[in-house]
Amino acid sequence: MTPETKARQQIDQKLEQAGWVIQDVKQINLGAAVGVAVREYPTDTGPADYVLFVNRNAVGVIEAKKDSAGENITVTEKQTERYATAALKWRKDNTPLRFLIEATGQIIRFTDNADPAPRSREIFHFFKPETFAAWLGQPDTLRRRLAERMPVLPERNLRDCQISAVTGLEQSLAQNKPRALVHMATGAGKTFTAITAVYRLLKFGGARRILFLVDTRNLGKQAHQEFMAYTPPDDGRKFTELYNVQRLSSPSIDPHAQVCISTIQRMYSILSGEPIDESAEDLSLNEVQQTAAQQKLVRYNPAVPVETFGFIVIDECHRSIYNLWKQVLDYFDASLIGLTATPDKRTFGFFNENIVAEYTYEQSVADGVNVGYDVYEIETDITQRGAELKAKEWVDHRDRATRKKRWSETDEDTAYTGKELDRSVVNLSQIRQVIQAMKTAVETQIFPSRRETPKTLIFAKTDSHADDIINILREVYGQGNAFCKKVTYRAEEDADSILSSFRNDYNPRIAVTVDMIATGTDVKPLEVLLFMRDVRSKGYYEQMKGRGVRSLDGDSLKRVSNSADGAKARFVLIDAVGVEKSLKTESRPLEKKSGVALKDLLQGVAMGSLDDDTVLSLANRLVRLAKQLDDKAQARIEQASGGVSVAALGKGLIVALDPDAIVQTALANAQAQGKTASEDALLPAEIDAARAQRVAAACAPFDRPELRDAIDNARREREQLIDHINLDQVTFSGFSEQAEGEAREVIQRFADYIQQHKDEIAALDFFYQQPYQRRALTFAMIEDLHERLSKPPLMLTTERLWSAYARAQAGQVKGSESRRQLTDLISLVRFALGLDGELKPFADEVDKRFQTWIFRHNAQRATAFTPEQTDWLRLMKDHIASSCSIARDDFDYAELADKGGLQRVWQVFGSELDGLMDEMNRELVA
Repeated sequence: MTPETKARQQIDQKLEQAGWVIQDVKQINLGAAVGVAVREYPTDTGPADYVLFVNRNAVGVIEAKKDSAGENITVTEKQTERYATAALKWRKDNTPLRFLIEATGQIIRFTDNADPAPRSREIFHFFKPETFAAWLGQPDTLRRRLAERMPVLPERNLRDCQISAVTGLEQSLAQNKPRALVHMATGAGKTFTAITAVYRLLKFGGARRILFLVDTRNLGKQAHQEFMAYTPPDDGRKFTELYNVQRLSSPSIDPHAQVCISTIQRMYSILSGEPIDESAEDLSLNEVQQTAAQQKLVRYNPAVPVETFGFIVIDECHRSIYNLWKQVLDYFDASLIGLTATPDKRTFGFFNENIVAEYTYEQSVADGVNVGYDVYEIETDITQRGAELKAKEWVDHRDRATRKKRWSETDEDTAYTGKELDRSVVNLSQIRQVIQAMKTAVETQIFPSRRETPKTLIFAKTDSHADDIINILREVYGQGNAFCKKVTYRAEEDADSILSSFRNDYNPRIAVTVDMIATGTDVKPLEVLLFMRDVRSKGYYEQMKGRGVRSLDGDSLKRVSNSADGAKARFVLIDAVGVEKSLKTESRPLEKKSGVALKDLLQGVAMGSLDDDTVLSLANRLVRLAKQLDDKAQARIEQASGGVSVAALGKGLIVALDPDAIVQTALANAQAQGKTASEDALLPAEIDAARAQRVAAACAPFDRPELRDAIDNARREREQLIDHINLDQVTFSGFSEQAEGEAREVIQRFADYIQQHKDEIAALDFFYQQPYQRRALTFAMIEDLHERLSKPPLMLTTERLWSAYARAQAGQVKGSESRRQLTDLISLVRFALGLDGELKPFADEVDKRFQTWIFRHNAQRATAFTPEQTDWLRLMKDHIASSCSIARDDFDYAELADKGGLQRVWQVFGSELDGLMDEMNRELVA
């Protein structure tokens, strides 16, 4: 079978699956079905591979190609256009055909010529004939309606950030951009914003059906409730009275549903035929690892064709959209709309860097939408160092599932680390010490004026761990069953009922969860989060922290916390497992100087201390104070400031440090001086001057002594301190400050391990054999070393090691704030061995060596590298920085493949390529 014949066979099969009847031109019978695809149909420019007829009318053409041409299938678009505009034999009307398709056995590209600026797009499968019939019956296309028919957004009941998000999204859709990302801080109303956009797409855009993808079943339920509660600004009826909303709980999609709410797991199950584990929908995909067995590919489902949804809203699906489940998004011919509070580089890349709205956590705090937070740390000896159970000790042995106990001797010595706590070993004393330390800290330092425990959420490792925490909480606080409850999917009581009481009633004061309240769930009265578990994902950690950021007015807070005086001003994250130190978090506390008194911050600013930490800390205190003061105190400060409120003073400081605004100020300054400056051409000195100008203006009011006194007096009137002696056995308790001794201990353990294992680990042997084995270092070797270091008992991750060096040897460490890459382990080993005098990110060292290398080459060559060659060399350098080396196969990776891959780079360098790669591998990594 020739490649052409095989491709035709696969095309025929796919057309038939979509409901088309395939006919040869000699046996044509246009009455055989709604949709008929006629092979080799004659035209005045030659036979077209397929002409598509719907209800007896020619509507489209398919140009078929063999699979080997698939990568360049767009080059055949002119050929398809030629057949679409040709005169068809036996057809009186020579109007150009509307639907243009190029197809191989594997790839299908589709163009609707009725769209404004028609643009081809890849689709998973052919559309059904009925879909073409419906489109032909409409006066204009979906994309034309989005570009020309969307009315102005009513702004009533919408925050500025929500208006910006909906407007930006609609502008993006009008430009036919297939993917758009809305970045909005947790608590800013992402779901409400999304529903507003969905309503407008249905009413004015004429969207047929929209898929709303969520992370867990609980979030699906919450989203459904928000759809039911939503009242559009131009209609008095509820959303669900206007449109049918289905929360998917079976494989069947209601044909009348205009919005479907589903987890991505369930949709994957429908399309792949993989049975769904109902409990899997209860677990956040941030915590789910795909197993090797989960390899079923999504396949065409005639009951759920690719045109089922016109838009897919992805509500915090996080990393799930990048792995096996991404097939769900590839399957549907739909525009993708991402909603997230925690984007990373993958998120930006997946959505083609099309960020239609951006509203950061810091902006939300400045606007009063959210509150700031402080970090309080609790360390115990066993959490940090672990412990050992000797053989022949009589202890309880507890079944993990049933929790049934038996009293017996241990068989052998059992050493365990803090990471193994509450999994293989349970130490009730450790849990008790953390709970007691939390109780003491809340009552004496964090919320000393409260008579009742603030609403507190504790994140546990497992359901069994949650049970242990609940029992000890009731014991330490001396309270009954109502005081604290477990809110997990396995709780004996109804989780939704407990969650409702936790949100709205006095009791429970404390809730313990594993992951049910980790993402998306709204509990505004929360003021304390205690982490008794670590988290793998940066994004997931941000989501968990987001449970505490919601602002709340004073009356509402007082309803559930009687002694609260004023609006919710902050929340406190209590870190009992070191989760905050692992550099997972994307946002940082605004409070940079928690130990500095407010009056000293005010005095420092007045004396010219205008560094970021001081200005942001003062801003945080002012925004917090604004929520606490009564009208009289607010008025006194406003009078002293010349009419500026406390909240506005704080927001002004935050806005002054906005990097984008600083650049705009620098550009305006340059233009005022008669320069034609662009952002790229701005000098560092010009940006620094703009920053200083903005900060000085924002800080100018604090030059007034009367304003500083009015603010400090108002603060002292609000504050009550209780002196209490802490008698527990906690080794460290305080606001986010790691002990230097622990850092030195971590460094020593690392150095000892390198010395002891230098002969058995390839990556270590590489460094000990300098300089003769330079080319031998591989990414796999670094992965192997990282895996050995990060396992118990060492638990030495790259992040932890870098942090330890930064604390113990700060003067020799660079790039502490940059994100860690696995290849930074190379820099750590070199520094530990004394090969380098400074600890710098591996990528920085590669950059430095690259500059030397390329300068030498340009000096030695007859002609210097061309701009295109230089761009390729930089891409290759970046790949080496993240992967240790580069080879021909690496040009299949996205960053390199997007530029043309191996085929293009070979055209640029020719036979010189392999030699250049060898040189770069040797000289940039060593």
